[in-house]
Amino acid sequence: MPITVGQDTAKTRKSLQVGDKTYAYYSIPAAEAAGLGDFSKLPAALKVVLENMLRFEDGKTVHVDDIKAFSEWAAKGGQNPREIAYRPARVLMQDFTGVPAVVDLAAMRDGIVALGGDAEKINPLNPVDLVIDHSVMIDEFGNPRAFQMNVDREYERNMERYTFLKWGQSAFNNFRVVPPGTGICHQVNLEYLAKTVWSDEDQNGDMVAYPDTLVGTDSHTTMVNGAAVLGWGVGGIEAEAAMLGQPISMLIPEVVGFKLTGRMIEGTTATDLVLKVVQMLREKGVVGKFVEFYGEGLDHLPLADRATIGNMAPEYGATCGFFPIDQETLRYLTQTGRDEDTIALVEAYAKENGMWRGADYNPVYTDTLELDMGTIVPAISGPKRPQDFVALTDAKSAFEREMAETFKRPMDKEVPVKGEDYTMSSGKVVIASITSCTNTSNPYVMIGAGLVARKAHELGMNRKPWVKTSLAPGSQVVSEYLEAAGLQDDLDALGFNLVGYGCTTCIGNSGPLQQEISDAIAEGDLVATSVLSGNRNFEGRISPDVRANYLASPPLVVAYALAGTMDIDLTSEPLGQDKDGRDVYLKDIWPSSKEIAELVEKTVTREAFQSKYAEVFTGDEKWQSVETTDSLTYDWPASSTYVQNPPYFQGMGAQPGKISNVEGAKVLAMLGDMITTDHISPAGSFKETTPAGQYLVERQVPVREFNSYGSRRGNHQVMMRGTFANIRIKNEMLDGVEGGYTLGPDGEQTSIFEAAMAYQAQGTPLVIFAGEQYGAGSSRDWAAKGTALLGVKAVIAESFERIHRSNLVGMGVIPFEFTGGDTRNSLGLKGDETVSITGLEGDIKPLMTVPATITYGDGSTKDIELKCRIDTEVEIEYIENGGVLHYVLRNLAKAA
Repeated sequence: MPITVGQDTAKTRKSLQVGDKTYAYYSIPAAEAAGLGDFSKLPAALKVVLENMLRFEDGKTVHVDDIKAFSEWAAKGGQNPREIAYRPARVLMQDFTGVPAVVDLAAMRDGIVALGGDAEKINPLNPVDLVIDHSVMIDEFGNPRAFQMNVDREYERNMERYTFLKWGQSAFNNFRVVPPGTGICHQVNLEYLAKTVWSDEDQNGDMVAYPDTLVGTDSHTTMVNGAAVLGWGVGGIEAEAAMLGQPISMLIPEVVGFKLTGRMIEGTTATDLVLKVVQMLREKGVVGKFVEFYGEGLDHLPLADRATIGNMAPEYGATCGFFPIDQETLRYLTQTGRDEDTIALVEAYAKENGMWRGADYNPVYTDTLELDMGTIVPAISGPKRPQDFVALTDAKSAFEREMAETFKRPMDKEVPVKGEDYTMSSGKVVIASITSCTNTSNPYVMIGAGLVARKAHELGMNRKPWVKTSLAPGSQVVSEYLEAAGLQDDLDALGFNLVGYGCTTCIGNSGPLQQEISDAIAEGDLVATSVLSGNRNFEGRISPDVRANYLASPPLVVAYALAGTMDIDLTSEPLGQDKDGRDVYLKDIWPSSKEIAELVEKTVTREAFQSKYAEVFTGDEKWQSVETTDSLTYDWPASSTYVQNPPYFQGMGAQPGKISNVEGAKVLAMLGDMITTDHISPAGSFKETTPAGQYLVERQVPVREFNSYGSRRGNHQVMMRGTFANIRIKNEMLDGVEGGYTLGPDGEQTSIFEAAMAYQAQGTPLVIFAGEQYGAGSSRDWAAKGTALLGVKAVIAESFERIHRSNLVGMGVIPFEFTGGDTRNSLGLKGDETVSITGLEGDIKPLMTVPATITYGDGSTKDIELKCRIDTEVEIEYIENGGVLHYVLRNLAKAA
C-alpha cells in the first residue's frame, strides 16, 4: 500500500541521488530557504517530527503554522507546546497488547457493519508488525529439555489466541505476525525490522525517503531510538487509531539534552550505565519530554549500549531517549545485515537533511544534564523501582536497611524446606534470570555473562540449589553467538539453559517455584528475592512468591545465582568455594573488557543476523499447522475463555454524545504514589480465589490452564475482574490490606470488581483518588479499559504518567489533577466521600480548571478546583464520542 503525503508541500520536496537510485524527500534546508523559519539548532529528534510536518502539510490537519512553530521552539529556548498532528510510519505490537488490539479491530468490523458501513474499511493503513513474545512461561528450567517443553506448553495454553492472530494476519491488510519462538519484539525491531531511514512509493508512484518512525503497544518500543528511529509506546487503543490513519495528537515536546562524556572503565557494563541514567533522569523530571543524548562520549558508546539506554526510557519517565545518526549507526546497520542500499541511504539522507551527528553537533535543548561515563560503578537497582540505584559496594547494607525499614522483617529467621538439606530465609535469591530485550540485545553483557559462567564452571562452582535459573534471549542470534563462542555449554552447566525466546521473567512469566520452596517462603512470611537483567522490578510483577526484585547486568545475575543471597557484599566476600574448597571472589571470575571485545568481534557476525532473520515470518512446524478460517469478520467462539467480543461498540449510535458532569460519584479506591499499570492491570498469574480465577473455574478451566492475565487480554470478562487486582496494591480505604479490595455499597470489604458491579447495578458513578506518577510503567491499555468497564468516570491524581493519561482519555475516562497544593492527604479523604465535578457540560477547553465538591462521610463539604487533563482539542472529541475508537469508527462509517 503506497504512503500518502501532503498536497501543499512542493516548496520543500527535493531529490536525493544515492548511487544509481533517486529519491524524493522533504528537505528541512529547503523549508528554511522558503522562509518557514530557522531550524538549524533543532535537536535531531525534533527534526524527525518537523520532517513529518513537512511531508504531511495539507492545510487541514497539518498547517504551515505548525511548521513555523518548530522555529519558534528553538527561538524560545526549547519550548513551544503547540498541538500538532503526527503520523508515525508504522506500528509495532507484542501479543499481550496485540491480541486485544486485533480483538478491537474485529469488533470494529462488526460495529461498522451495524452502522451500515463496509467491513473492509477497517484495515490498517500503516504497516503493522506483531511479534509473539509475551506468552512463553518458564515451567521447565535448568535442563536441556527446557526450551522444547516450554514451547510445547506455550502452544497448549495459547492455541485459541494463536488461531485468532493467524485469522487476523489473513483478514487484515498490512498486518504481519512474527511467530512464537523468534524473539522479543523490540529486539526483532532493532535487529531486523527497523531501517533508520525508510523509503516507499507515494500516491503518485514516486519513491520517497523519510525517517523511520513508529509507535508500539509496549512502552519499551523506545529501544529502537538507540538506532535513531523515533518511536515510543502508546496504548493499544491509540495504536489502533494510528493504524487506521488517525494522526496522533501531541504537543511539540520539550527536549532535554543528556551530555555523555568520557568512556566506560574496566569492570563496568551498559547496565550499570543505564541504571545511573535512570536515577538521574527520574530526579531531573522528564515525564512527557524527549531526551536526546549527545556529547563526545557517544564516540565510545556502541549502539548496543545506546539501545539499552533507549529501552529504559519508560523507567526514567521520558517519551523517548534518542540517539542521532552517526558513524556507529552505520556500523551497527552493517553488522546486523541491512542491505547496502539502505545503509547508503541512511548516511546520505541524514547528512543532507541535517540529522547527522558530526563533531559540530550542538543543538538547542530545553534543559541539559551531564554524566562522565568514567564515573560509572557496578550497580544494581531495587527492590521495587528501576530508579532505586544501588552501587554494588553498598548492595548488602542497602538490603539490610530495606529489611528493617521497608519490609520490617528479621534477617535471621530460617525455615526448613521439606525434602531438602537447606533452609529458606529472607534475602535468599530464588530467581536469577537472564531475560529481557533490555540486556539480551547487547552482546557485550551477554558474552560477559557467558565468560563469568565459564570461569565459575572451570573452578567447579554451581548455582545454589534454591535458585531458579533461566536464559531467555531476545533473539535467536544470541544463541548463535553464545554457541559459536562455546559459552552456552558453560551457562548450561550453571543452570542457565535456554528456556525460550521471549520476555519471560521480565513480564512476570517466571513460572512456578519448586512447591516446597514456595511453601517455606509462605510459612515464614519471608522476603524472597529475584535478580533479573530486565527493566521492571515493580511489586508483585516478577513472582507472587517474591517481594524484593533487583535489576542487574547479565554477568551479575550469574554471580548472584552462585551466591544465592542478597545478604552478601559481592565486592569483598566470597561467592562460594571452588572444587578444592578455596574461596572464590567476584574478581576471580569477572572477565576483562578485552576478553569480551575479542569474543564479540569474533562471534557476532553479519552472517549470523542474515541467517537467523531469513525466514522471520515463517515460524516452525507448530505455527505452520495452526488452522484458521478465511472470513472478513470473526466468528466469535462462545466457549472461548481467551477471545470474546468486547462490549465497546454494541448499541453504539451514529452520532457522538455530550460530555457530562460527574454527579454523586463514590470512591472505588484511594491509592498512593507511583501506582503503576502493573498495579492497575497485572500481567502475571492469578489464583482460583480471585474474581478472574472464579470466572474460569465456573467455566471448567483447570487451575493449571489459567495461564496469565496478560495472555487473556482478549477476554474483557477476565480483564475486568483483574483490574486493580495486583496482589501488592494497597487501597488506603482499608487498613493495611494488600490486594484488590475495597468497600462495597454496604460498607463491607469485598473485591474491587464485585464492589464496582454493585455500584453499576445502582447506577452510581465511581472515581479513583491517587498520588503522584499515577499510571507509571507499561503502555498497558487494559489499565484504562478495565477502569472504564468498572464504571469509573474520573481519576483524580496529583500527577499522571504520559501513556496512561492518554489511554484513559482514549477510553472515555477523564483524568483530573489536584490544584493549589491539594492532595488526598491534605483533604483528609478516607474513601467514604461523595464527589461531584461540574463545568464539563459547557464550552470545554484543553487543560481547563473545573470546580468539584467533596461531600464527606459526616455530611460536611469542601469545594476544590481540579485541572482537567484533556490536553488537546481532538481529545475533547474523543471524550464526546466515548473514546478514540468510537470516534474513528463513526468517521469511517460516515466516509462509507
